[in-house]
Amino acid sequence: MITRIIRRGQVAIFSLAVALLASCGQANKSGEEHDTPTSGTIRISVDETYRPLMEAEIKVFESLYKKAHIIAEYKPEADCFKDLLADSSRLIFVTRDFSEQERAYIKELKIKPQSLLLAWDGVALITNRSNPDSILTMDQVREIMDGSDSTKKPQVVFDNQNSSTVRYVRDSINKGKPLPQNVMAAKTNPEVVDYVAKMKDAIGVIGVSWISDPNDSASIEFTNKVQVVKVRADYGSEFVKPYQAYIALGSYQLKRGLFYCLKEPYSGLGSGFATFLGSYEGQMIISKFRLFPARLNVVFREANIR
Repeated sequence: MITRIIRRGQVAIFSLAVALLASCGQANKSGEEHDTPTSGTIRISVDETYRPLMEAEIKVFESLYKKAHIIAEYKPEADCFKDLLADSSRLIFVTRDFSEQERAYIKELKIKPQSLLLAWDGVALITNRSNPDSILTMDQVREIMDGSDSTKKPQVVFDNQNSSTVRYVRDSINKGKPLPQNVMAAKTNPEVVDYVAKMKDAIGVIGVSWISDPNDSASIEFTNKVQVVKVRADYGSEFVKPYQAYIALGSYQLKRGLFYCLKEPYSGLGSGFATFLGSYEGQMIISKFRLFPARLNVVFREANIR
């Protein structure tokens, strides 16, 4: 038995949303025109975990609004916040909200910080297809991630030593404990998949969008280059993979949020693009990459699949 997601009919009028954000052709004090919610050019910084998703969102947004041009840079989450606070980017997409200190700093600049939860993301554990350890309890996951498992010492592989995935494991799984010595960082998410596909004893930690095929709408399975580990939640009874319904319901415990954080002194293209990701169209793109869209009304029903 699996859980199938059925979305309620929902009308999203994005043009109306951006019209409420600002009128076209806003000008600053020097008389120069700002970008608007649907036109102009901006740079954004994106947690590299979400590169496949964000490339798809930008492609659709720019096809709808021909005068809009979004230049995205993909980097570790910590660098995204540095860009935002240093004015290199007005808009970032990351796995956490503003901290209280960050909000206070932006308010001191007479700018209202804006943020919104856009989706729930599953953190997937992947192993080599010949590795027999394809199911784990959360206790076993903790023992692997903090190095306390004396019987097994798999090679744990992350995408980047400064990535949001590393921070998630330290904060949410290890509860502040350091990572063990047998941890390594690849340079990119695809390299994590490639490394695990070659090394029998490796276990990779990666965002679910990197192992999903958004073009395969008929399938809920993941890439066949590696196997995706089934995990049983602390208070769960089933071992499950990071499917959208299990992420939403908490049956898959390794999850985190995807947020936008915006520091824009006026309603410009950053506001417009952020609004688009929260709209029906933007949320449907999120769902194709196996994240659970947080801004849609969703009904869960159980269905027997023969």
